[in-house]
Amino acid sequence: MAETVACVRLYSDSSGESHFEDITFDMSSIQYAPPAPALDISDPIETSQCFWFRFPKDWSDAAHPSPRRQLFILLEGQVEGWTSQGDTRVFGPGDRLLMEDTTGKGHGARPLDGEAVALVIALSED
Repeated sequence: MAETVACVRLYSDSSGESHFEDITFDMSSIQYAPPAPALDISDPIETSQCFWFRFPKDWSDAAHPSPRRQLFILLEGQVEGWTSQGDTRVFGPGDRLLMEDTTGKGHGARPLDGEAVALVIALSED
């Protein structure tokens, strides 16, 4: 059983520069839906909305901050993202990105090889 789940965090520092950071969420074995056997679950994260998100092919943006704290889970295709510092990552199906760069210079993104589809979960403000 997994002790953690990996996720990439995108955040802004006090100078407004965006960065990627590898983080994990701790998991605990819990009997979530008795009588089903226990499974691993993280602490809950308060959310406000959930929606589908599609990048059209050829879409690209040089820099924008995230409109809110949100969890971005890529389902189809590939998306290249980069920070204001020039760090680049490619996200594929199943990759998770906690987007917290709501201020500062933001990040850039573009789909690779056609459209990309994601599920976006808007997080409640702390």
